Amino acid sequence: MNSPLPLEGLRVVVTRPKVRAAELVAGLRARGATPILFPAIEITPTKDLERLDQALAELPAYQWLVFTSVNSVALTWQRMAAIDLDPQSHPSLRVAAIGPATAAALRERGVEPDFVPQVFIGESVGRELPDAAGARVLLPRAAGARPALPRILRARGATVDEIPIYRAVAATPRPESLDDLRQGVAALTFTSPSTVQHFVFILRHAGLDPLALPGDPVVACIGPVTTAAAQGHGYRGIIEAEQYTAEGLLRLLEEHFTEHVS
Repeated sequence: MNSPLPLEGLRVVVTRPKVRAAELVAGLRARGATPILFPAIEITPTKDLERLDQALAELPAYQWLVFTSVNSVALTWQRMAAIDLDPQSHPSLRVAAIGPATAAALRERGVEPDFVPQVFIGESVGRELPDAAGARVLLPRAAGARPALPRILRARGATVDEIPIYRAVAATPRPESLDDLRQGVAALTFTSPSTVQHFVFILRHAGLDPLALPGDPVVACIGPVTTAAAQGHGYRGIIEAEQYTAEGLLRLLEEHFTEHVS
């Protein structure tokens, strides 16, 4: 007789945008869980990308191009294609990625990142980026992103051109998704502060209490920044992944429910 899978029969909410949810959804299913797709955010480019286009046209003036998300990589490459720019034509430019998913997005586009920090948060990029003193850094990222990264780089003597190129806005949930939550779930997964913020907003707007959902779900966060956001919105008893990746989040859920199995 086969042993039960570690998350057998558990309903787990995935709040990532649909285009970014595949790895987490597949991992949940492989462990026996039922993923409840509830995209809390949508990624929309900012209305004016002229600043980004101008900066990309001046790439030889930069020593570092720093990416803090897969979304920033995808949108930057779209703009490069739109202005007929080949990033490989600037071999002296170094590229940094905040973590493995962002690094993988670069490799998919033929670029091997020159730097990935040990800990996948903005503060680590700021503190550990090599040769920051005197460097000019291009930082295309989300509007309203936390200020820690550019602040640390500037304190180290870098010139940082921070350009907002997209926004994470609240998604419109399907009625069936809200019904799924009303039926009870075992866990909520959050992979960024914006997924927390907009999940809470969507549920309250729909007349649901995000802190008292049926099933008394555990709240699982991908890392300390997301955990802080969840705490700020009133969540308690949060569990946090040691590795700030989708795989780390899956391992966290597996360990948690294995330890708490009745």
